[in-house]
Amino acid sequence: MIGASGQIGRAAVRALAAEGWEVRAASRGGGRDERWPKDVRTVAVDREDDAALAAALGDGCDVLLDCVAYGERHADQLLGLADRIGSAVVISSCMVYQDDRGRGFDTQGQPDGFPDYPVPIPESQPTVPPSEATHSTAKRALELRLLEAGDRLPTTLLRAGAIHGPYSPLPREAYFVKRVLDRRPVRILAHGGASRFHPVHVDNLAELVRLAAGKPGSRVLNAGDPQAPTVAEIAAAVDAAMGATSELITIDGEPPRPGLGTTPWSTPRPVVFDMSAAERELGYRAVTGYAASLPETVEWIARQLADGRDWREAFPLMAKAYGPPQDLFDYAAEDAWLAEARR
Repeated sequence: MIGASGQIGRAAVRALAAEGWEVRAASRGGGRDERWPKDVRTVAVDREDDAALAAALGDGCDVLLDCVAYGERHADQLLGLADRIGSAVVISSCMVYQDDRGRGFDTQGQPDGFPDYPVPIPESQPTVPPSEATHSTAKRALELRLLEAGDRLPTTLLRAGAIHGPYSPLPREAYFVKRVLDRRPVRILAHGGASRFHPVHVDNLAELVRLAAGKPGSRVLNAGDPQAPTVAEIAAAVDAAMGATSELITIDGEPPRPGLGTTPWSTPRPVVFDMSAAERELGYRAVTGYAASLPETVEWIARQLADGRDWREAFPLMAKAYGPPQDLFDYAAEDAWLAEARR
């Protein structure tokens, strides 16, 4: 397993080890999760070092899971070792999809640039052209190279939605967890609070990995939870998990001011994935739901923000993704808008 110390890898190691797989958990630091069984072997390896990865692979493996692959280079790296790999499971992204007008995640910052996807999105939906230009296009380049070589290395590519759970480098739930910790009495949500960006819990993603490992093939599959809650439902679920109550204030349409009512799930149109192919091909059944999984997630996020720790320090990747000109926690701007609206 490449990238075993990350959010996805931690859960996948547990799921595979519980089924009896002999797991070699590779990461840059070579660390281990305290919840892993003792017989999980850890190895320190930089996946950008081809020789080191080949040495870590040793005589080979039945299944290789790659949680951190991007672009043609990583695809070629895996294919160069195909004679030592029985099959592979590789984490891709829902960001590869585009709508019928060529709009996708890379165009959402443009006027009318947010895609208008079907609900739900099947795996046959058009995708962005492959290139190394963006996260989305690099993931698509990775997919194509591996699918083209399916006869040499059967690979299941999992197009993950909005990944959530403990150890996330980009915990979207922190948007509401911090508001509970800060005792904010209101939740202001644009787009009527109806935005939907389909989440996938790491344990559900790990279940898909487990199933694909036992049924090799060359395929792409969506990876999502059994529910795709609205952002208003997420706000209420986080409050419930933390024993809090707040007033929900919704704004029809776009934010009246930049960033106001904008959350990490805020979309003018829904992004919901069709999970029927995973159910049909792998027999996938989710092991948890969104609300059921929240207590562990919010507890972990709250620990990272304990003692008033700055959220940007706790979650630098989230700060980069949702940084200026947007400020996720501009309470002064919220209060000013509320005062004006109530007048």
